[in-house]
Amino acid sequence: MVEASNAVVINGIIVFLSLCGIGIILAALLSNRMNPFGLSLVASIASVSVLLVGGEVLLSGHSVQTELWTLPFLGTLTFKIDRLSALFVFITGLVFLPVSIFSAGYLKRYLNRYNLKTFSIFYYLLFASIVLVLISGDILSFLIAWEVMSIFSYLLVNYEHEHEETTRSGFLMLAMSEAGTIMVILAFLIMAKASGSLDFAALRASAGGLGEVARWAVFLLSFFGFGVKAGLVPSSTWLPRAHPVAPGNVSALLSGVVLNLGIYGITRVNADLLPVSQVGPGLIVLIIGSISALVGILYAATENDMKKMLAHSSIENMGIITAGLGAGFVFAASGLPVLAGIAFIAALYHLINHSLYKSLLFLGAGSVDYAVGTRDMDRLGGLIKIMPWTALFFLAGSLSIAALPPFNGFVSEWLTLQTMLQSSAIHSAGEKIVFALSGAALALTAALAVTTFVKAFAMSFLGMGRSKRVKKVGEVRRSMIIPMGILALSCLLFGILPTYVVPVLDKTVAPLVHEKVADELVPPFFTVDKGDPKFGGAFVSEFHDLGAQVGRSYLPGRGLVILHRGLEKNPVVFAMSTSYTFIVLLFLLGGTFILVKVLTRARKVRRAAAWDGGIRRLLPEMTYTATGFSNPVRVIFNAVFHPSTIEDTKETVAGHFRTAIKNGRKEVHIIDRLIFKPITSFIQSVAVTLAKMHAGSINVYAAYVLIGLVLVLVVQRLLL
Repeated sequence: MVEASNAVVINGIIVFLSLCGIGIILAALLSNRMNPFGLSLVASIASVSVLLVGGEVLLSGHSVQTELWTLPFLGTLTFKIDRLSALFVFITGLVFLPVSIFSAGYLKRYLNRYNLKTFSIFYYLLFASIVLVLISGDILSFLIAWEVMSIFSYLLVNYEHEHEETTRSGFLMLAMSEAGTIMVILAFLIMAKASGSLDFAALRASAGGLGEVARWAVFLLSFFGFGVKAGLVPSSTWLPRAHPVAPGNVSALLSGVVLNLGIYGITRVNADLLPVSQVGPGLIVLIIGSISALVGILYAATENDMKKMLAHSSIENMGIITAGLGAGFVFAASGLPVLAGIAFIAALYHLINHSLYKSLLFLGAGSVDYAVGTRDMDRLGGLIKIMPWTALFFLAGSLSIAALPPFNGFVSEWLTLQTMLQSSAIHSAGEKIVFALSGAALALTAALAVTTFVKAFAMSFLGMGRSKRVKKVGEVRRSMIIPMGILALSCLLFGILPTYVVPVLDKTVAPLVHEKVADELVPPFFTVDKGDPKFGGAFVSEFHDLGAQVGRSYLPGRGLVILHRGLEKNPVVFAMSTSYTFIVLLFLLGGTFILVKVLTRARKVRRAAAWDGGIRRLLPEMTYTATGFSNPVRVIFNAVFHPSTIEDTKETVAGHFRTAIKNGRKEVHIIDRLIFKPITSFIQSVAVTLAKMHAGSINVYAAYVLIGLVLVLVVQRLLL
């Protein structure tokens, strides 16, 4: 059985890599006009093979390892896929499949403008490198695949290279990615020196021999190094610059897949290879995650460009995921493995959900840009009448990301917030305060997310069009609509069936926390008897009376209720069921629809023009805009945005009178303002000071050499 499972996985990986190779050859041979179809077909099949590989390991639980080549002085290159890497591989396939289908129609916008052959080749190489990163079993193969992934991410973002903004944003992304990679390499070198090997298994085995200083160095380097790729504060500024310039399908891959690699790296190093053993690192992760979430959603709430808004929202969601990981690290270091497991499950569940709904929203934004030619929400509006399917699926994504039941975002955000409330099990008052502040930040983030995506959907799809372009467009191609429908349906299924997802995630998390928590989160109400010693008769009867057994006779599984009873010292119960909520919502909506139909039949309805305060016709200029909608957020959080006023003045020849005064706002991102700008200013001041040393005199330069030599001798004398 195990050998058959291993063969399925290995053959699946071989098939996937072969398909990528075939796709590259086809891309080179096919014409530009045929390349979108070829890419869609081959990449979709490759995505299915990846889904099968990831799903097989997730369900069977058998880790698969294979050795490739032995390199002199470096060791053996190894590929290994366990449940953690299989989860990320499965998510990768889950996103690449609809994005590949979407590309068949979307890429036609670039015909006769850019070379679609190069796009397809870069696309396959990115896909292959992402999977290779996730299945690498040693440092060398991991870093090679990581570097290839970073390069082709940059090349796809920089695809529309004729625009200066594109090349500048792509270079910033690449430069920050390389800085993060250097930090990751240093972290791996520290671990490799202690183990004497580059193999992940050897690193894991020698983890106990590292001292506290080395453990802290590995944590800080790996967390902030991988944090660059995840888009976490303070290295998040590349994200809102790269997304707007990238093609729409590439943006979906950036947020839905590439950012996940940063989370994978953080988890692999700090929860598996060198598990966090102190509370301090966990608190750092928790704080950085909470700050990233709040800062990301604040800028998303005030942004009018759809793709920039979604990019800032990606920072927010990566922050929520990271906060969940941080809580898990703290609980694990505090000797609370059950709570650590719940926190990790919440984080990984949110990672899945974010990949689904953010990919959906980026495809929706790409469809709007494809049809209308603009992403500015101030110039959109009324699209629901002419792009109904795009509007429907964008609404599903908006409801999901706003964490409204029964969609998937609600489950993971609710579980994350409930996990924060379990901090009462920790003894330290200081740690409890950090959890309380982080919980408050995440709660505010959730509220602002609702505001953000109410604005996004309402200002883009409802009301009337605010530009002439809107009136001339139509619905996008069917090949672009179907993948959005697949993602929207996935958002719904992952929302209403959490009790089937949590046990799978529990098996993924169990090796990291050395504890199974499925019973703690999904009590087996469908299978447990009232006399079961693990679940008291009164407990089971109480929830059965509330309807926890509904569906028992015809549904498989443990039940449909997410529930945690708490610990002995903190017997707080939290429970919810989006499955039952979905059924109730269907009844309410169906009843309301029938009631309205009955009332409208019994009463004659007269249709007339809407009354607009006595105005014959409401003009687009009179309607509410996205800027107006988000202005209260700008006012309330002015201390965060801290815009500066730029005055553009035109004067007469004599200079006594001003003919025109135009004031504008210049907003500098808070991270740039508080971190990067002071650093660059300091470096520039040092450079200016050093430049003054270039006097042009040989005698002065000789004096510099003499002073330097004396200093070296003095230091050497003191050290000896």
